[in-house]
Amino acid sequence: MKKVSFAEFGGPDVLRLTDAEEPHAGPGRIRIAVRAAGVNPVDWRIREGQVLGAHPVELPAGVGLDAAGVVDELGEGVEGIEVGDHVFGEGSSTYAEFAVLSAWARMPEGLTYEEAAGYPSVVETALRIVREAGVRPGQTLLVSGASGGVGSAVLQIARDRDITVIGTAGAANQEYLRSLGALATTYGEGWPERVRQLGRVDAALDLAGSGVIRELVELTGDPRRVVSIADLDAPKLGVRFSGVAGSVPDALAEAAALIARGRLRIPVEKSYTLAEAAAAHIDSRAGHTRGRRVIVV
Repeated sequence: MKKVSFAEFGGPDVLRLTDAEEPHAGPGRIRIAVRAAGVNPVDWRIREGQVLGAHPVELPAGVGLDAAGVVDELGEGVEGIEVGDHVFGEGSSTYAEFAVLSAWARMPEGLTYEEAAGYPSVVETALRIVREAGVRPGQTLLVSGASGGVGSAVLQIARDRDITVIGTAGAANQEYLRSLGALATTYGEGWPERVRQLGRVDAALDLAGSGVIRELVELTGDPRRVVSIADLDAPKLGVRFSGVAGSVPDALAEAAALIARGRLRIPVEKSYTLAEAAAAHIDSRAGHTRGRRVIVV
C-alpha cells in the first residue's frame, strides 16, 4: 500500500510517499480502507519533533490521526460494527491507503468522506477546551484564531449551548465567523480594545499560538479562565495548555448527534492527494484556514 511517512524530524521535505506493509487490526481495533484523512496542526508539530507527550514517536513514523473510510477488518472483541460500514474516527498513520482506528463512529447521513475526515480530533478538541474553560450558558467566550477547524467547531458548539462567542480572525474570514454565530473582529494592532467594544469576556481560548496569552489573561481577568492548544509557553503565565485528548468515542458520538441535528458543519477548504502531503502541511502551518484541510486517498 501507499503511505506517507518520515524517517527524521524536520520540515515538510522529510515527508515521503512510500510502499509499506498493510497494517492489521489488533484487539479492540478496526482497519479501514482510507478514503480521506484529516490534516491537523498536531501532524506537522509531530513531524517537526515538537515535544508532545500525548503522541510519542518512534522513527520512521507515519503521519495522521484522523480518517474516514470503509471498514475492511475487525479486531478481536469489536462489536457493533461490520465490514463494509462507512466510519470516521481516530487512529494512527492515516495518510495511507489502509489505517487502523482506535476510536470510530458510523458516518452521519449526508457527509462525504472528505467532510467526515475533518471532524474527529477537531471536535474532540473543541468539546474538551470549551469544558476546560469553564464557560457556561449566558456567558461570553473569546476565541483567538477562530476560523480554522477547531474554531469552527467551538463556535457551533458554543452556539448550541447558548454561549456568546467573540471570534478573532483575518479580515477575509469575518463574514465566515458571523455565519457561525460569532461576534467577529480582526486580529492585529488594537485587537484587545476591539474585543472590549464587543462585550465582557468570561473565558478565552487561544487556538493560533500567535503570542496573545497576556492579552487573553488581561481580558478575562484570570489565567485560569484561559486555555491554549497552540502556545507551549502558556503555562509560564498560569494558563492551561490542553494537549491530551479525552474520550474520542464520546466526542464522535456527540459530533454525530450535532451533525444529525444540523448544528455542526465544518467546510473543507482544500483537499490534497497523498503525494501532496508536504503542501498540506505547509498550508496548515501558515494558518488562515477557513474550516478544514484533508488528504484524499
